[in-house]
Amino acid sequence: MAKRLIPLLNRVLIQKIVPPSKTNTGILLPEATSKLNSGKVVAVGPGSRDVEGKLVPVCVKEGDTVLLAEYGGTEVTLGEKKYHLYDDNDILGTLHD
Repeated sequence: MAKRLIPLLNRVLIQKIVPPSKTNTGILLPEATSKLNSGKVVAVGPGSRDVEGKLVPVCVKEGDTVLLAEYGGTEVTLGEKKYHLYDDNDILGTLHD
């Protein structure tokens, strides 16, 4: 049975994007794995409440590609896959083609 994690409050579940470590011709790229600072949003919490009790929704949605801080997040393993949980405030921006 596959487990699905639904984040609470303003948390976002992200699967980090691993850049290729080799080129098509087989040349190794050692610096490619040193920084994993982007990821794909897998699940989003409903948001948090402000001081007046109004719901403040999360700024990203499932499927977005986001830019992350170099450090942070909580690693979570579901099945054989690794994910990271971030607060909405820790996401630096969204990436677009």
